[in-house]
Parts: sequence; C-alpha cells; structure tokens
Amino acid sequence: MTKPLMMVVAGALQRSDGRWLMQCRPPGKHHAGLWEFPGGKVEDGEPPVTALCRELSEECGITVAQSQCHPVTFAENAHHDDDRGIVILLYIVRGWQGEPQSLEGGTLGWFHASEALALSKPPLDVDLAARLFQKN
Repeated sequence: MTKPLMMVVAGALQRSDGRWLMQCRPPGKHHAGLWEFPGGKVEDGEPPVTALCRELSEECGITVAQSQCHPVTFAENAHHDDDRGIVILLYIVRGWQGEPQSLEGGTLGWFHASEALALSKPPLDVDLAARLFQKN
C-alpha cells in the first residue's frame, strides 16, 4: 500500500537588499549540513499558507501575515518502496515582523541568488532554487 504524500511548505524570504534567507540543517537531522529554504510539514487539515506562517514562527521567530506569502513554485519526489513521496510548496515572502534567527539549532544566512544556487542543498531544494531564481 502506498503511503500518502507528505505536504511541506517553505518560505523564500527576500530582504530589501535582494538577499535570500537560507538555513543549514543541524547535525543529527536528515540532510544535516545542507542548506534549504525554511519551512516544514503541513499538519492534517491545515491550509498550506497557515502552515508556512506557523513554521516560520517556530523555526525563525518571525511573524508573517498570510497576505505576505505568495506561492511561486513547487517540487516533488516520487514514492520509492516504503518511502513517502514529498511535495514542497515554495512561497516568496518579502515582509515579516522580527529578525529571523535560528531556533532549531541550524545556521541562517542571507545570500544573493547566485550564492544560494551554489550552496549544497537537498535535491528538492535544488529544484526549488533553480525554479525560483530563473524567474527573479
């Protein structure tokens, strides 16, 4: 029996200077040491944009209004044997309250698009970054 897809949301936060926020996964986590857009799992029955605002608060300590979240692209991987497939929905976020900080042990950094593209990332974040930065 195939497991249901895991829905994940991620935020591409962009500062007024054009730099984008990326976070490095902490030691002990899946994909440790790789850079990704901050975000996380969508809970059952939770609208994706609500999940994004919640995740950015939990991970980065910022408050984001849903009106500041604009869907831009997605990436997915297929089911493999007993693994769940994943779909990541990426939103551009250009407004928030507070200064992003790492609340889950990883490192945060602000990067120009070309720098973000060059970072080592999990495969789905590679796809998201390529799609995002070819559009901007």
